[in-house]
Amino acid sequence: MIKSFSKTIASMTIAIIFMLQIAVSPAIALEKIPHPPEPFAGKINLTFEGSEAVKSELKLPENLGIDNAPNILLVLIDDVGYGQYGSFGGGIPTPTMDRVVKNGLQYTQFHTTALCSPTRAALLTGRNHHSVGTGVIGELGTGFPGYSGEIPSNAATFAKILQEYGYATSWFGKNHNIPDWETSLAGPFDHWPPAVGFDYFYGFVGGDTDQFSPALVENLNRIEAPKTNADGSPYHLTTDLADHAINHIRQVKEIAPQKPFFAYFATGATHAPHQVPEQWIDKFKGQFDMGWDEYRQQTFERQKQLGVIPANTKLTPRPDSLPAWNSLSAEEQKVYARMMEVFAGFTAQTDYEVGRVVDAIDDLGELDNTLIFYIAGDNGSSAEGGLEGLLNENTVFNALSEPLDRKLAAVDDLGGPKYFNHFPAGWAWAMDTPFQWTKQIASHFGGTRNGMAISWPARIKDKGGKRYQFSHVIDLYPTILEAVGIETPLEVNGIAQKPVEGTSMVYTFDDKDAPSRHTKQYFEIVGNQGIYDNGWMASALFSIPWNANPPKDKDILNGMDWELYHIDEDFSQANNLAEEMPDKVLEMRELFYAEAAKYNVLPLDGRRTERFRVELRPSLTQGRTNFVYPDHLRVTEGAAPDLKHKNYTITAEVNIPEEGSEGVLVTQGGRFGGYGLFVKDGKLVYVHNLADVERYQVVSDKPLPTGDVTLKAVYKSDKDVPFSGATVTLYANNRRIGEGRVEKTLPNRISIDETFDVGYDTGTPVTEDYETPFDFTGKLKEVAIDLNT
Repeated sequence: MIKSFSKTIASMTIAIIFMLQIAVSPAIALEKIPHPPEPFAGKINLTFEGSEAVKSELKLPENLGIDNAPNILLVLIDDVGYGQYGSFGGGIPTPTMDRVVKNGLQYTQFHTTALCSPTRAALLTGRNHHSVGTGVIGELGTGFPGYSGEIPSNAATFAKILQEYGYATSWFGKNHNIPDWETSLAGPFDHWPPAVGFDYFYGFVGGDTDQFSPALVENLNRIEAPKTNADGSPYHLTTDLADHAINHIRQVKEIAPQKPFFAYFATGATHAPHQVPEQWIDKFKGQFDMGWDEYRQQTFERQKQLGVIPANTKLTPRPDSLPAWNSLSAEEQKVYARMMEVFAGFTAQTDYEVGRVVDAIDDLGELDNTLIFYIAGDNGSSAEGGLEGLLNENTVFNALSEPLDRKLAAVDDLGGPKYFNHFPAGWAWAMDTPFQWTKQIASHFGGTRNGMAISWPARIKDKGGKRYQFSHVIDLYPTILEAVGIETPLEVNGIAQKPVEGTSMVYTFDDKDAPSRHTKQYFEIVGNQGIYDNGWMASALFSIPWNANPPKDKDILNGMDWELYHIDEDFSQANNLAEEMPDKVLEMRELFYAEAAKYNVLPLDGRRTERFRVELRPSLTQGRTNFVYPDHLRVTEGAAPDLKHKNYTITAEVNIPEEGSEGVLVTQGGRFGGYGLFVKDGKLVYVHNLADVERYQVVSDKPLPTGDVTLKAVYKSDKDVPFSGATVTLYANNRRIGEGRVEKTLPNRISIDETFDVGYDTGTPVTEDYETPFDFTGKLKEVAIDLNT
């Protein structure tokens, strides 16, 4: 009886185990990320005797059906024009790009979106930027699907897929794809690198950051930059990023040499601020005195000699809205030439640091089987410095002017830590040779065409070859997966994925004459519209970046002057055929709107400054009027109280010892814009830094008491409108100890990259009267902020 029962149990158990083993077939498993568990291939009896165990396999490509998977290095430089890098005819030597070109292929018709975070979202997901909620930078987002600022969960990154196939994935540098309201320590973190496929992240979150005092993040943690680089030289962010990339790649290969790596190296350079060690600037002294008009002509000739433009290409003329170089005063030319020297040094140093990463891979013996994408620009060169250039980029976001005499006084310090400088639009136009326009202008190739090189010595045989096929940033995702040998999953984390919208470029590796497979592509950024279709391009310009307020009477639908270019014969968009071929224009325009409807481009919106308003986006602080913070807290601007042109009271509960104390109570921003309340020389001080154009300071006229003290700054705004002045009154234990005026205030953005800090000041100081961190030396119990007081 017992023996019979045992047989029955054994038979039932074995049957159940068999059914479980066949429940998920490997073919179905590979369509899902993460992969469901593989069926058990051993043997299970009632006891271990007679059972056969099977060890789990390491998560490696070779154990998932991928042979000889390549390492991948993806380099993305910020704000680079087609005519900037020497490798594409520019006046700045870029030997690392030369090396990648010589070892692989040079792409002359590669395109981006014309703006940073849209390009980056499209690159990582393989879908058009509006398809993944990133039709514009997140700081200008609105509540429409194409402009939410949130990459949706049905568009997973290729890093997530590589990670599931056993790659060690890492990201160094710029991340401008986390919604502003999700950047604080409160999260959520589902758009942060660890959640979207990256094992390790080291860089910064946002559009740009100070190269000498960056707002660094490691994985999910905000950290302070060290004082020096790994070699002991004075700190610089691009060098630090290269140091970390090199160290991480070496560590991965030392621990698990059989594990391929994917490293995404996305510098903040050459985006503003244009900051670089002096020795790099010195290399270019006097080299740009000829000005932007002559630079374009010289670059154009070099481009023809290199073959990166066809011999019949025409050099497009300077737009009327940009001044001729010879129309400028001697003082203007001096400042602007120096700004270009700084920018050239910044570019050269960036290429050098990329070279250090490539050298490290070579030293490991891994270069032959490393697939390198080196993309010179996430868009064209930036004209966001306006017609006159900037000492501080934050002034343009706050519609503040900078007089020429200040720039002349600063000329020798440009490129250093004192300034957040940006060159004039004329130089951006020159960097975009031979095309019309610049970054932000998605309608024309000056905004969207970027130089790119791909090398993979083990696979690409036409070393040094040029490729003229039309391609777009959304093509990298399918290119990488095809090169590795991975199918695009249908489901990631249980969510069905939307189709990939890019086209693999692997077909170009072996056939330089293959016809383009990416035959149709729309373009749109802040109302500037374009559509490419089988060798034709229609373009409609809505506004230009050096005019922050486009004309309000311009009809974005029916008031646009559509241009038409036959790109197969007109590489630079120099010959407008719109008047000759009105039917073709209409056909292309209708195609644009069809694509716009398909990919979430609608509704079209050409507004700029107005879209900075924080109430257009989710907020952790909206509707709240009282905030209480502990000592030593850092909060990003997207999660900090919005105090701009509002009435408010800052209250700090402190204990001041008999010998006195000093330090920051609360501050937001830093050297390039912000406000702060601090104790110095026994007195309470409030300061408002108007983007380094003016600083307004209110100082108590009486020394502070000791012991437990309640310190207050009561801020009364003249009006609840941008730029409004205010009266600030200081109190200690409810006794008035000082009063003064702030005549003008920041209207739109306190800081580009710095945080709201309690009890100390990270990054740069809000005033030069102290040095960071200026930690409060008494006891700070809490800081409260009350609005509408």
